[in-house]
Amino acid sequence: MSTDTPPQPAWTLAIEGMTCASCVGRVERALRAVPGVVSAEVNLATEAATVHAPGANVLPALIDAVQRAGYEARARADAGQAASTGASTGVSTAAPGRSLPEWWAAALSAVLTLPLVLPMMLLPLGIEWQLPGAWQLALATPVQFWLGARFYRGGWKALRAGAGNMDLLVALGTSAGYGLSVWLLAEHAGHGMTHHTYFEASATVITLVLLGKWLEARAKRQTMAAIHALNALRPEFARVRGPAGDIEVPLAQVRRGDRVVVRPGERLPVDGRVEEGLSEVDESLVTGESLPVAKQPGDAVTGGSINGMGLLLVHTTAVGAESTLARIVRLVESAQARKAPIQRLVDRVSEVFVPVVLGIALVTLLGWGLGTGHWEQAILNAVAVLVIACPCALGLATPAALMAGTGVAAQSGILIKDAQALEVAHRVGTVVFDKTGTLTEGRPRLLAAEAVDSKRHALLAAGAALQAGSEHPLARAVLAAAADEPVAPAAATSVRAVAGRGVAGRLGTRELHLGSARYMNELGVDLGAWRRRAERHEAEGRTVSWLAELAAGRPQLRGLFAFGDTPKATAVAAIDALRRAGVRTAMVTGDNRGSAAAVGRALQLDHIEAEVLPEGKAAIVAALRRDGATTVAMVGDGINDAPALAAADVGIAMGTGTDVAMHAAGITLMRADPTLVAAAIDISRRTYAKIRQNLFWAFAYNVVGIPLAAFGLLNPMLAGAAMAFSSVSVIANALLLRRWRPASSRAVAVAGRGGGPVQVGTAAA
Repeated sequence: MSTDTPPQPAWTLAIEGMTCASCVGRVERALRAVPGVVSAEVNLATEAATVHAPGANVLPALIDAVQRAGYEARARADAGQAASTGASTGVSTAAPGRSLPEWWAAALSAVLTLPLVLPMMLLPLGIEWQLPGAWQLALATPVQFWLGARFYRGGWKALRAGAGNMDLLVALGTSAGYGLSVWLLAEHAGHGMTHHTYFEASATVITLVLLGKWLEARAKRQTMAAIHALNALRPEFARVRGPAGDIEVPLAQVRRGDRVVVRPGERLPVDGRVEEGLSEVDESLVTGESLPVAKQPGDAVTGGSINGMGLLLVHTTAVGAESTLARIVRLVESAQARKAPIQRLVDRVSEVFVPVVLGIALVTLLGWGLGTGHWEQAILNAVAVLVIACPCALGLATPAALMAGTGVAAQSGILIKDAQALEVAHRVGTVVFDKTGTLTEGRPRLLAAEAVDSKRHALLAAGAALQAGSEHPLARAVLAAAADEPVAPAAATSVRAVAGRGVAGRLGTRELHLGSARYMNELGVDLGAWRRRAERHEAEGRTVSWLAELAAGRPQLRGLFAFGDTPKATAVAAIDALRRAGVRTAMVTGDNRGSAAAVGRALQLDHIEAEVLPEGKAAIVAALRRDGATTVAMVGDGINDAPALAAADVGIAMGTGTDVAMHAAGITLMRADPTLVAAAIDISRRTYAKIRQNLFWAFAYNVVGIPLAAFGLLNPMLAGAAMAFSSVSVIANALLLRRWRPASSRAVAVAGRGGGPVQVGTAAA
């Protein structure tokens, strides 16, 4: 079994102090500049750097390079540790008490800022009221220098690295507004009246940006939740058989070659092969097979899957980092390292914007001072440039639209947990679906019951009698079909499960056996021409079970049952909605080719891949992104879909699926309705349009306002008002998204092709 060991030794560093994508770029550049470093990748979500370097003593140089770039670094044992220890992603300030919730800084800042902005809110109502200047100073100072300390630290780091970022913009703009306010307060202190200040402008900027940083921290934590959920599948202990008997030991002490005992209902702690025992194992973790898989000596089993009713003795072949589960964890972790494109754009703009604004302010100061000799006016004009350039609207452009878009989406059953997903989904050109539980119902139904003597009701009654009380998915399908007919089964006696084969029992004086073709062969049942009927069912992906009776000591075939899955009622309409939106559709499933082809024909999908393992699903998604030069969304609901969900540009999970799938995906559909996929793409497109509009207005205010301020046509008071109005306009534009509503499933179904339900093979993905 291959591992993911890189060709050069890998060092993993925990990085502290990163706030944006530009920070990631600076850390990567610093690490790559260290002699001997082959490659360096920084993951903002886990705040970790993975460096490939052949030198044995390169670690001190790596840490020193990060520190010189303005950040803190320390060695970490392994790449997966971020998930278990939890990297710091909060918006903590210099305030004491790390046990406080992460939202406290934004909440406290809002409480202190509200009295400052209240006069502006009352002014349109004809109420002129203003806090005394000393009170404004007392409220604004802790917001500026205590709660806003993180912006000064971030801005200082950017300056040390010779770059600019949003922290530097916030620090400069709010400091200008705060400093001007203090100067005006001191200048008019003896006049017996409160002069207009700009405390409310600087405090509001800090409050709103802190709110955006808190939302960003929440997104980081949620990306790690997928790895937590995957690690939870691994048992902590294993029962190892030795000369002294069975001994329970910590999983970390299990080695390759150990013989592990797995009792009924337990999770398998290791990858291995069955030495002794017969059972059925739920392997949905790896193959997505919705039905338990029969296991006998020699068969491979996977750690994390659930044992059925039999006792198994497993020879260990892989543990720890070599296990299939560990490889899935690594796939999810590495795929979550991407950065939001819009944030990268804003950071790149900020790096240019900051020095340009500083240069304009300096030219304004010198031009007015040297040209007119009125240095007081020169200072006011220079401060006006800095005030109107304060990036309130620029900082709000993205988070305001994201908040409005995610809020209205949640009301419609679309939970967007990752801002990157909402930003990226507008470009989706291909949607890749899992099959079972996503496009299909995810549970087997009895699609055919064919009796040798044409007495279908009697065949169904016998099958239901043997399966009464069983929790096996196929048994439930038979009992459900019997209840729908309705068929009243008689009570069977001496019922016993035959592990990995089927079930046997007596119905009156008749001895009946129900199970797989292998079970029939072992009993010596002659299937004859009925094999061709079974092959036709299996070609459509259906699962076939046989019923036989021992009469006069000779086994005789009584009939067959064919089980399969059915597409969801809204699946056809969902594919139609995506096609009308110009989106291609594909399906990648671990199920057999017959079942996958039947679903593909029924839904008219553009592309189908069948019998694919989790690693293969992620690879196919990556290939579609690379070869098709398109943005790819993955829709799934199972544990086995987690790597593909994380590898896609956008992961969309069904809320009725597993926790791992929902954690790995940026978008979760709270209803198991595939039409919500098109709705999620639609709200993303509308939200991204609002982001672009907001960025346009944010820059437009600066393009128009900065020259006016530089030429003395805009005093600081008007500059502050213009800055506030720019923020209001950005928020108001974002709130227009609240009017969005998705097309209902009923409306979409009417627009679709319609038609009755299509019966396809048993689900496996």
